[in-house]
Amino acid sequence: MTQGARNIPGRRTVLGAAVIGSAALGLSAGTAGAAQAAQADTRGAGHRPPQKKLPVPTIVGHRGASGYRPEHTLGSYQLALDMGAHVIEQDLVPTKDGHLVCRHENDITGTTDVADHPEFAGRKTTKSVDGVSLTGWFTEDFTLAELKKLRAKERIPQSRPHSTLYNGRWEIPTFEEVLRWADEEGRRRGEPVWLYVETKHPTYFRGLGLGLEERLAKLLRRYGRDRRDSPLFLQSFEPTSMQRMAKLVSTPRVVLFDAANTQPWDFKQSGDPRFVADLIKPEGLKWIASFAQGIGPWVDLIIPKDATGKLGKPTTLVRDAHAKGLILHPYTMRNENSFLPADFRIGTDPNAYGDAFGAFKTYFEQGIDGIFTDNPDTGLLAAADFNKK
Repeated sequence: MTQGARNIPGRRTVLGAAVIGSAALGLSAGTAGAAQAAQADTRGAGHRPPQKKLPVPTIVGHRGASGYRPEHTLGSYQLALDMGAHVIEQDLVPTKDGHLVCRHENDITGTTDVADHPEFAGRKTTKSVDGVSLTGWFTEDFTLAELKKLRAKERIPQSRPHSTLYNGRWEIPTFEEVLRWADEEGRRRGEPVWLYVETKHPTYFRGLGLGLEERLAKLLRRYGRDRRDSPLFLQSFEPTSMQRMAKLVSTPRVVLFDAANTQPWDFKQSGDPRFVADLIKPEGLKWIASFAQGIGPWVDLIIPKDATGKLGKPTTLVRDAHAKGLILHPYTMRNENSFLPADFRIGTDPNAYGDAFGAFKTYFEQGIDGIFTDNPDTGLLAAADFNKK
């Protein structure tokens, strides 16, 4: 049921065949459908460090190294890079005056010290975001100058009390600041820093007159990351956002999948009847492949869990996606027991580390091309162990 990657014919055929496509994505092994992305793109800015190829499995620093530092801060991004993460993720939401900033959600109640600022007490409000009622403070109600008065803090202090040491150290970064940081680090290291950029709630923000895609495309063009071979992935849970980005830039695109019984918000708004369960079928994956180069599924779509939280029989999603030329970067691996499948928990403390190496190995054995993790150092060691076999 869980063979090693070198014994999975489908994966080796798919990943070994498309040399041209893998070069376009910067992957050391790619997928056949990505071959079209290798065509030269003449847009973008001037000198860039030599392109590096991404190893497989690729380790993506989820919100940076968020297992150790408050997420989506330059401190978290820098630690992920220093640990050796192959790609570092940013989630983007807009400010009132149209700047793109790095937050996992526009609700900044739990990730900043906004509640400690009496001058912003009146900004607390209740909103419906993608059908969910939330009470708190939201980026779209602040100018960038106002947001810069805030400082980031640990989102889940009960699980990661050690990270609270860094509360208040870093401000909310703009995406342009991250691009500058990545360029500087790329020049210093002699190779580009790969980024993984998500448009958050794009339909919601477009309804507010704060469309994400055009703003993002403008920055990508300005920093020369708008090409087919750019060291950056775009991603969204809303497929239409990636369709829109495909018309604006040539940067590789990935569609994210939540649970099978969920429906993308843009589909709900437009009346598209399809659910994730439909999109992970061969016909749905074929449609995704018409405008994207990969998918980012929830790990349970690859190996479902039973009622006890233990892993069950793997699905055919990896094989089916590879057959359509799509790479797979599922999410999210974390070290703590509470986030691991029951098979890999150690002891009864939910915040203690479990057998994360065993869990990584199990997912790698399915033939995935990479994975998001809060703990890039653990993921890198697990990938090195796996590739030695």
